[in-house]
Amino acid sequence: MALGEVSMAAMNNDLGGPGGRPATSQANPFESALYGAGPGLIRSGLGAYGEKFLGSSSEFMQSNITQYLSNPQYYFQVNSQYVRNKLKVILFPFLHRGHWTRITEPVGGRLSYKPPIQDINAPDLYIPLMAFGTYVVIAGYALGVLGRFTPEALTLQFTKGLLGWFLQVILIRVLLYTLGSGEAPLLDIVAYAGYGFAGTSLAMLVRVFWSPSYYFVLPWFSICTGVFLVKTMKRVLLGAPRSYERHPSRNHYFLLFLAVVQFPMLFWLGNISG
Repeated sequence: MALGEVSMAAMNNDLGGPGGRPATSQANPFESALYGAGPGLIRSGLGAYGEKFLGSSSEFMQSNITQYLSNPQYYFQVNSQYVRNKLKVILFPFLHRGHWTRITEPVGGRLSYKPPIQDINAPDLYIPLMAFGTYVVIAGYALGVLGRFTPEALTLQFTKGLLGWFLQVILIRVLLYTLGSGEAPLLDIVAYAGYGFAGTSLAMLVRVFWSPSYYFVLPWFSICTGVFLVKTMKRVLLGAPRSYERHPSRNHYFLLFLAVVQFPMLFWLGNISG
């Protein structure tokens, strides 16, 4: 009896289970094929999608960086002759007899603007940064002459200058957007907004040596800065594509507003706090 049970158990084990039925069902060939090919297909599909996504994202980021930030090195391609001529245009725009349009050249199958060293009308960041640094130095010197110099007072003047620069950038940006031309690179606008420190620094320096002259010099530089910005913004508006059209008289009102704002802005920046 025991021998029979052992023989029966052995038979069951050989056949895969009781009654001779296999313990596991036969593998489906289609399921095996899908299981083997599935990970490869998924990996290749995800890889192709990832490359396409990263490629489109890279192109999108590159186009937006080029549009809004441009190339920072472009704005520092200057020499001493450019700086002298540019300061003349900023401080005495009425004496500028040339055109206000920027010079283009073909680069890589498309038109590109020439750098500042080759075009007096090109924006740069060298003059705004140097003018801002001069503004802070003269403010510190004026505070020392007045006997009110402290690190806190100089920091306040520095912060005021940065805030004024930022407000000018916002003002020009909003103006261009309102007039339907929001394609100007951000660094262009930063450069245009920083040119006002050139006249403000000179007016503050004159005030140190002869205080009454400040109230004649600064209004003059305010007018000159306003005229320079109006001429420049007209060029930007005419050269850039517009998303919608505005009545020409409204454009003149907005540009006039930009020029008038320079008076309180530069007077506020030129006021020595401390």
